[in-house]
Formats: sequence, structure tokens, C-alpha cells
Amino acid sequence: MVHVEQLSTRRPVVSVEELLQGFVPSPRFGEVSFDSYRPDPSQPTQSQAVDMLREFGQATQKKQGGGLRRFFGGRDKSDGVGQRAGIYLDGGFGVGKTHLLSSLWHQAPGPKAIGTFVEYTNLVGALSFRKTVEALSHYKLICIDEFELDDPGDTVLMSRLMRELADAGVKLAATSNTLPGALGEGRFAAVDFQREIQVLAEQFEILHIDGEDYRHRGLPTPPDPVPNSDLNARMRADFAGRTVAVDDFAVLLDHLAGVHPSRYRQMLSGIDAVVWRNVHTITEQSVALRFVVLADRLYDKDVPILASGAPLDELFTAEMMGGGYQKKYFRAVSRLTALAREAQEPPLSAA
Repeated sequence: MVHVEQLSTRRPVVSVEELLQGFVPSPRFGEVSFDSYRPDPSQPTQSQAVDMLREFGQATQKKQGGGLRRFFGGRDKSDGVGQRAGIYLDGGFGVGKTHLLSSLWHQAPGPKAIGTFVEYTNLVGALSFRKTVEALSHYKLICIDEFELDDPGDTVLMSRLMRELADAGVKLAATSNTLPGALGEGRFAAVDFQREIQVLAEQFEILHIDGEDYRHRGLPTPPDPVPNSDLNARMRADFAGRTVAVDDFAVLLDHLAGVHPSRYRQMLSGIDAVVWRNVHTITEQSVALRFVVLADRLYDKDVPILASGAPLDELFTAEMMGGGYQKKYFRAVSRLTALAREAQEPPLSAA
């Protein structure tokens, strides 16, 4: 028997404390460590990253004030990474940056937070900028995964946030697939914001992690959609004894507009699987970006997906997949495909 619910009827009310409690590693990285990271022997920068992050993590145990003075006040070039207020890991998809960032979080003493760039901007949207600074300024470590600059407003927002946190002595660590000095290129051409981007670049010790860039492999092919006539039977067979959120895709998209993205994690509370009827291509950018946040939260929780309608690799228009937000959309399709495969392809029996 399946317990059926609907995401499109959920409007979670979340306190500040509950929002902040969500800034922990996802279940996929809930128990990782530097010891469990397996660097490629042919890529020495991967081992170097482990050593640098260990040193950086040890330095978080002693919080220091006046962080920005170290950025702009004639920093001694002989300083070790532990003396820097920020560290930045750059590299392609699949080289283990999130594993390393989560390992740093696990090693460091609290209070501490880890989340994606989008989760921090959503936190500011939910609390206000000043309350976010007040909530995070007593932390010892803030980890920012998938650092992106999606629009000029986010550029200014994150620049201000990091400045104030660094000035309060908070250590900063970030990952991205773009070098800091190039953040924002291809998304907007506003020269007025170049100064802000360069300021962000100055705040991190930069380490490039070499390895195969999984972007060159292209997107995996998703499973074929399930016919509507078979969806209920498949759901009962695949998700017996579990709580499943069943939604019409169009209704779900409309509902997401009325729930702040910072609450999507709580909206999925208690959900073991999702079923979407009549998936279609999303044509509006704002709708697509909200849906990307939901995709990330589903992936964090490892929630399998059954869907009818359009294939998951047709979720976004060709213009979106080739535009300034393409990294978000490629990531979303890749993650949703993995979740759909988990639901629709039973594991192979042991030989």
C-alpha cells in the first residue's frame, strides 16, 4: 500500500532556527571525510586540495576578527592557507569538490553552515540581509557550494554578505566550476559590476583541482516516460509501503511560485518518492529557475521519480540549455535523470 500526498498542497511554515538547521551536508555527503576521499594519483592537485583544506579546517578552531584587513591590508605572501579568510576550489564536475567541502564542514568546529550559493541567497530573501548577517556572523565556518553569479543583484548581495561575515572573522570556503575572476561571464555584460566580481575573487585562496571534466561527456539519457495508464500500477509496485507525492506537473509548477525556495527542503519532509503526471517543457525562465531549486532538494534527499509526459531531457528549452544559466539546467537534468533511473531501473541481481 502507498500513502499518497501532494506537494502542491504543502505550504510549510519554517522558523529561522529551522532554516539554519537545514544548512548541513545532504544525506549523500552526511558521513564523508578527507580520509574517504580518493584522489587520483595522476592528478596531484587533488591530494594538495586535501592537505590545504585540512590546514584551513584546523584554523577555523580559532576565530579571528577583522577578516577583510587580511584581504586588502598588504597580506604577507608567506602566510599559509590557514591564515587566509577564504579558500576557493575550482574544477570540473565530478572531481569531488562537494565531497571535499563537506569533509571540511565535518572537520570544523561549530557553529558552521554549508549550502549552495542559491540557498544562501534564498536565506537572505526569507530573513532579510541584516538578519542573515546577524544569524551567521557568530559562525566559525561558512561553506558555499556551487558558487554562481546568476544576476547582478546576486553579485552585489553575496559580495556584501561575504564582506560582512569576513569582517566578523568568519572563515569562508567555496566551490565552483568557474575561476573567481571570471564569475558572471556569459550571464551578464554589465561592466559596472566587474569591480564587485573582482572583489569576490580577492577574498579566496584559489586552488584548481584537475581531473576529467564531466561536462564533456554530455547528458545521460533519461528513462522513457511512463504512460499515464501505467503510472498508478508502477507507483504501487515500486513504492509499496512508502509515502509518495503525486502531482500534476503544471499544478506543481504553479504551486512553487507561491512557496519561497528556502522552504522547498521542508516541503519535501517525509516524502519518499515523487510521481509527476504530464511533464512538459518549461518555457518561462523564472519558472525554470524555481524548478531547478526543487530538483536540487530532491537530489539532496535522494528521492526517486516516476514521471509521464515529456522526457526529462526535454524539461528546458534549447535556448535555456544554451544560455547563461545552462550550468544550472544541465545539472538539474542530470540529477533528475539519476533519480528517475533509480525509480525505473531495478538493481541487478548479484551474480
